[in-house]
Amino acid sequence: MSELKEGVLGLFGGTFDPLHVAHLRLAIEAREALGLAGVCFIPAGNPALRDAPHCSAVHRLAMVERALAGVPGFSIDASEALAAAPGLSYTVDTLERQRRLHGDRRPLVLLLGADAFARFEAWHRWRELFALAHIAVATRPGHELKVMRSGTPGGGAGDTALDGEFAARRGIAADLADAPAGRIVPFAITALEISATAIRRRLAAGLSARYLVPDAVLDYIESHQIYRTPHGH
Repeated sequence: MSELKEGVLGLFGGTFDPLHVAHLRLAIEAREALGLAGVCFIPAGNPALRDAPHCSAVHRLAMVERALAGVPGFSIDASEALAAAPGLSYTVDTLERQRRLHGDRRPLVLLLGADAFARFEAWHRWRELFALAHIAVATRPGHELKVMRSGTPGGGAGDTALDGEFAARRGIAADLADAPAGRIVPFAITALEISATAIRRRLAAGLSARYLVPDAVLDYIESHQIYRTPHGH
C-alpha cells in the first residue's frame, strides 16, 4: 500500500498486538486535526521499552494489512516487521530510515499518545528525534499536555529537559507544513479506553473482542487462533 508522495506525512509506530479501533481513531483524527496527507503505520519488530510482543511480527503485520485494506490515505511500512535479523526497534532508527525514503524536505510527523510522550526522555537518542520529525501528541479533549517530573505524571515548564523542549518547540497544526521537523504539536482525540492488553486477556478467556478490533482483524485472530492462551501464538 503506497502513501501519497507529497504533503505532511504522519508516522504511526507500534507493536499493534493487536491493532484495535483506538489505533485507527487516533490515525483518522490525527489526519483530520493536523492536515496530514496520509498516515504510515509502522509495526515494530522488537520495541526496546516494551515487553516482547505476544504474537509474531508476521501475524501483527498481517492484522494491520487487513485492517487498512482499501482505506485511502493509510499506508504500511513493513520493513521492521519483516527484518531478517531483527534487533531492538528504536524510533531514532525508524525516523532516520524514513528520512532516507522521503528526503530532507518533506514534513514528517511522529504520532504519539500522551503517555508515551511523558516518558520521551527514556527513549534512545531522544533529542535527535526533533531534527528528524515533528512530534504530534494525542491528548484527551480538555486535558492539557504535561510531561514527567521525578518519575511522576505532571510537572510544569522547566522541570525536566523535555519540559524545556516542549516549551521551546510547541506549535500548532498549521506549523507542520512550514518545516520538515522540530515542532511539538498537541491535538485532542476522542477518548477511547481500549487497550491491546485488555483485548488479549478477553481473547485468552474465551470472551468476545468484537467492535474492539476491526472485523477483518478479528477474523484473522480467530482463523489463526492467536491470543487464545495467555501467551498467544
